[in-house]
Amino acid sequence: MDGLRRVLCGWMCVLALHGTAQVPAQNAFRVVYKDKAGSPAANLSPRALERRTNQGIALDSTDKPVSPTYIANTLSLTEGKLHLTSRWLNYAVILLTDSSKILALAGEPYIDTIIRVGYYSPGLYKMTGEDEAPGNTPFTTAKTTGGEAYYGATYTQTKMVNGDYLHDRGYKGEGMLIAILDDGYYQVNTNRFFDSLRTSGRIVDAHNFVKNTDDVYDASEHGTQCLSTMAAYVPGEYVGAAPLASYALYVTEKLPEDQPLEMDNLVAALERADSVGADVISASIGYNGMVPAFPSVTLAEIDGKTTVAAKGVNMANNKGMFCVMTAGNDGASPWKKILTPGDADSALTVGWVDENRVPDAQSGYGPNAGGRRKPDVCLLGSSVSIIGNGIITFSSGTSFSTPQMAGWAACLLQASSKNTSMYTLRTAVHKSAHLYDTPDDNQLGYGVPDFYKASEILGLKDTPAGGDGNSQWVILRTNPVQQQLDMAITLPQNGDVQIGITDVSGKLIYKTTQRLQKGEQRVMIDMPQVTPGIYFVKVIAGDQRHTAKIIKR
Repeated sequence: MDGLRRVLCGWMCVLALHGTAQVPAQNAFRVVYKDKAGSPAANLSPRALERRTNQGIALDSTDKPVSPTYIANTLSLTEGKLHLTSRWLNYAVILLTDSSKILALAGEPYIDTIIRVGYYSPGLYKMTGEDEAPGNTPFTTAKTTGGEAYYGATYTQTKMVNGDYLHDRGYKGEGMLIAILDDGYYQVNTNRFFDSLRTSGRIVDAHNFVKNTDDVYDASEHGTQCLSTMAAYVPGEYVGAAPLASYALYVTEKLPEDQPLEMDNLVAALERADSVGADVISASIGYNGMVPAFPSVTLAEIDGKTTVAAKGVNMANNKGMFCVMTAGNDGASPWKKILTPGDADSALTVGWVDENRVPDAQSGYGPNAGGRRKPDVCLLGSSVSIIGNGIITFSSGTSFSTPQMAGWAACLLQASSKNTSMYTLRTAVHKSAHLYDTPDDNQLGYGVPDFYKASEILGLKDTPAGGDGNSQWVILRTNPVQQQLDMAITLPQNGDVQIGITDVSGKLIYKTTQRLQKGEQRVMIDMPQVTPGIYFVKVIAGDQRHTAKIIKR
């Protein structure tokens, strides 16, 4: 431990400049452990375990928590406060008001390395009292698609990638869970464009990793703006890419300057997303320069696997989550390159183009330092329609091209088999893009994806949710519906069939599970009291699923 002691003593010279007399100030340290002695078994939600099972991903040692004994010893010796842990990378981040107490760890045999990752004056939060410990507490709280009249302000960005093709078939992200990592979600709990999201209970988790609370609705709204491109839903005015998906809202950014701790917050958020069973990750955040007290990320480290943030994203992909990351907006700066974790080898990294598919000068350049093509694809980033300050407005950047891609990915996952791997999905998106045969290694990658083509590549055979909604195994015998919905369902074997009917806002108005026999059977659903309008019926039998639009007269 002599080397570690020398490093810690060296830090004391630097920390002395900050002083320890200002009690509110806090230094953050990343304490990496050598092993996981005494760690309990992995604790993942049933949804997370199902995702692993569907993709054939086995549990391993990285799924086990950090050793409780090591954490307890670390806090006892330093009198510090636990900020977060990473089970994947086996470390804890602790906060100290007296930085000299980090020296107490120098002789501990279970500690591998200690890295200072943040300094905050005043501190992030109180050392004792009301703050919550890190955990996985759940947070509770007359037009068809395809036309400009339905999408309103989002028509341009939707039509550019043929996203309406997925929506027309009833694939709006229903049943998928998207975790978004950003700086705050101001007014998401009150704004009318998110009414559908709230009233249907589709905000399933929320946590502020900066302040270590479950309050994410602070004064920052970059996260709100990004979320809106996926989740805002007022047909006729604004329809996001995945308006019926469920969402986990995570705050990982501490404004206004970047410090290494924010990458630790990102890793912790990815792990929590894994625990609650997220399918897709969207992060419009990236790093290179740090405040002067900390070393900045170097170009050589943007190699897809070196930074803590890139390691976290690669691990998240290995756990079965589809990670969509921003390329960043530094293309016109001296840095010029993509940011981390957009450099991560496994990420689907997104750049920024205008309506004519021309890359903006600010969109980050690839490839990463390891030679991997980045960005992967580009979506509309110029004058993107977003919800900001409570109204429909327009803004530009990879911040807004990225979540659009995440939303469409969720729709593709909804339409595809549960055992579709992240590699298969990423490949389909690549192959659908307009430059797939002649890719660009600078700002465009494979170009602008086409989700009609992506669905064909994935072999999605379900027929459009229009007309009578015919398919090989589900036929709507009455549509429009007067008093009774009459369906013919054909099964290859006996089994349970789930049937649900939702309105255009995603509100479930009817649900049943019936045991049907092999072959064709009729199912009748009475609808005399249902208000006239447009609805969607979804039928699930084993791995088969079919969604169709119905009109109630």
